[in-house]
Amino acid sequence: MENICIDDKWIFRRGFVDSLGMLNEDPGVEVNLPHDGMIGTEVEAAAPAKSDSGYFVGGLTNYTKYVDIPKEWENESVGLKFDGAMMNVTVDINGCKVGSQHYGYAPFYVDLTDYVTFGETNRITINCNTSMYVNSRWYTGSGLYRGVMLCHGPKVNIVPDGVFVRTKEVSDGYAFLEAEVEIRNSTTENRLAKVTVSICEEGSDDVLSSSGRVIQINAGKVQKADIAINLKDPKLWDVEHPNLYKVIARVESIGTYRTHIISEKAEAFDISETLFGVRTITADALRGLRINGETVKLKGGCLHHDNGLLGAVSLYEAEARKVKKLKETGFNAIRTAHNPPSAALVEACDRLGMYIFDEAFDAWGIAKRGGDYSQFFDNDWEKDLTAFIRRDRNHPSVIIWSTGNEIPERGGLNDGYAIATKLADTIKKLDGTRPVSNGICSLWSGLDDELMKGQSQMQNSSEGLINTSWETITEPFTNGLDIVGYNYMEELYERDHELFPERVMLGSENFPKEIGFRWPLVERLPYVIGDFTWTAWDYLGEAGIGKAAYIEDENDPVVKSNGWALMPSAGSPYPWRCANDADYDILGHLMPQGAYRSVVWGNEKTYLFTLHPEYFGKIEVMTMWGFPAITPTWNYKGWENKPVRLVVFSKAEEVEVFVNGKSIGRKPVNMERPMPNSAYFDTEYAPGKVEAVSYAGGKEVSRDILVTTGEPARIRLIPEKKTAKADGHDLIYVGIEITDNEGNVVPCGELKINAEVSGCAVLAGFGSGNPKTEDNYTDGESESFRGRAMAILRSGYSKGKVILKVSADGLDSVQEDFELDSQYKNDSDDIPQFTIGNMAYLDQ
Repeated sequence: MENICIDDKWIFRRGFVDSLGMLNEDPGVEVNLPHDGMIGTEVEAAAPAKSDSGYFVGGLTNYTKYVDIPKEWENESVGLKFDGAMMNVTVDINGCKVGSQHYGYAPFYVDLTDYVTFGETNRITINCNTSMYVNSRWYTGSGLYRGVMLCHGPKVNIVPDGVFVRTKEVSDGYAFLEAEVEIRNSTTENRLAKVTVSICEEGSDDVLSSSGRVIQINAGKVQKADIAINLKDPKLWDVEHPNLYKVIARVESIGTYRTHIISEKAEAFDISETLFGVRTITADALRGLRINGETVKLKGGCLHHDNGLLGAVSLYEAEARKVKKLKETGFNAIRTAHNPPSAALVEACDRLGMYIFDEAFDAWGIAKRGGDYSQFFDNDWEKDLTAFIRRDRNHPSVIIWSTGNEIPERGGLNDGYAIATKLADTIKKLDGTRPVSNGICSLWSGLDDELMKGQSQMQNSSEGLINTSWETITEPFTNGLDIVGYNYMEELYERDHELFPERVMLGSENFPKEIGFRWPLVERLPYVIGDFTWTAWDYLGEAGIGKAAYIEDENDPVVKSNGWALMPSAGSPYPWRCANDADYDILGHLMPQGAYRSVVWGNEKTYLFTLHPEYFGKIEVMTMWGFPAITPTWNYKGWENKPVRLVVFSKAEEVEVFVNGKSIGRKPVNMERPMPNSAYFDTEYAPGKVEAVSYAGGKEVSRDILVTTGEPARIRLIPEKKTAKADGHDLIYVGIEITDNEGNVVPCGELKINAEVSGCAVLAGFGSGNPKTEDNYTDGESESFRGRAMAILRSGYSKGKVILKVSADGLDSVQEDFELDSQYKNDSDDIPQFTIGNMAYLDQ
């Protein structure tokens, strides 16, 4: 079926709309999809979800669009395709309810054929409801945050996401492929159809291989065509070589049995395209994870679905930018925590080269929050899981399926053992080419009252769990899993290997500060295939789970509780907004833990940080997801001659530090717990310059420099590109820096700043990486944080100029000009990202 993008010019309203009269009462505002109806609202200290949602408040949102349905489609099938909509969605056409969807992350399709009026304008009305508190453990956003497609095609058509191509074997210069194409016959008579599958290199229409067959599809039924294809000299896909192919499936209805005998003339045809990569996967305890026959260790990071200043809006440019930056640090894998990702993110991973641990659910039948998916799981899990797997199973970046995260049923409650097997079996029926996993945590919950007695003595410690109760209780839950995910339980790897020598293990979620002494274990043990940090990129909600503090009294209850008092059951206080636990902040700036991870993974750069003199000699406490509160700054006005600690991360043998040209010492790089690849130096603060130099074999490897800056003097804009496509979906990220007269970023430069955009784009996001803020990311007002902020421009649908103007208190304003050039619907030579599937744009 043809997929027509209808993301432009929707009318957005707050509240529930159930009639044409209500539409007339509220004119609403015009928005382009994808759109997040929550990100532009004000945060509230009294928000029902509190820190879970970053103090945002959910509600009812409505989207309306009038669409002309051509008369020539009258004998066709028509529908709407959603990549996800947040959440509890109802879809109406001309006042008639035609569909609904509870799970906000699963793709779904709504058939409109019997409800639209052909040759006339039809009203699409979509209501979304995030008011069921508390519905998540993190910021969800609200509304049509992944866009909408209008689909149409003949009555004998390829089912949405109905094409599946798998690599059976690669050998003797060929990739031996198997294709499945599902065809629906919506007519009232049995039909014969000719099904053809062709393979092209992505970006080319030259057919490299093609195969087909004729099948019968009975009236009102769906039938699958199985087709073998041999592809000569295939280019394999992996993260270093993301070679892609385009699969084109074509279905021609050639009539009934009798008309086919008389004439083979096709009555109608349908076509579907999808990305595909030739790639094989195996996993075993002896050789680990192997991609195309080569052993791979997953250098992974968990990733929530929001895009920071944009809220939950998912656009290809935003997702690709994250993937590029993560690859620069050394990541080769992401875990979609804890839900199906957007199609845009999956495509970005395909194109740029990033493995995906693709996750389905955060909750099954037992709730984690009162309004979460658990209330719909029993009725909806199979539908939502199936839609998710079918959408992603062609994509080579997806290498592992996950049935869930820290599921309360892991101890057997709620028939959890049987459900776990049922979910794994369902995935394997849909796709038997990838291993299935689940992120399983310790037994701090998930047991009945009798078994819970004494469990507090069995939690993680430096010596591991006290006995093997975890293994005994969770073993039935792992039935059906090819890879067992261990959340925060690295101490169990070697012991569990003795108990389960065939088990393949994965560090599916782990603490960021521990990578230095955990990663050598991953490299040493063949049955442990990787490690995923919580998290790779900062996100909205679960606010403050990575915060740290420095106190003087060793008897303070915070110390005695190992920092957990910093993260009480009620969460972090207002106005905490971000988790503050990641390698990158929400703007995409590398954080100290990201620099540290890159060094552990082999980066030879030297990274120099300092701890504020105020904290010198104090006791450091933090949550388990925290990291020392170090920063790359040498600006401590008023602390002259006071003791200060310097922290250096280095892969080298030795590090020497110079303060204003004078050496304060040369030390071996520490390689012991708790933080290998580090060196600490104590000195007195003196303005000027501090340098850290790394040595290996007595020779300099690299160095890092910090300088004391002057006062804020200028605003510097750093656009990541100067042009964008006038497709309504493109983004331009513009870094904003507060500098001194020498051009140095002033790390203590926290000024009120404003941004204005004019021309053919809008200011889609504006703010800083400050994890504690009351900023509204959509109003053009903010405050720089550590001398930085960011503006995100989103293109409209018209070509032309765009001007960004930024001002700050006491500084001269600056501006930058941009250009919106090609429109996809007017420029056939411009092949956009995120268009696989013969997507078009609808002229209204």
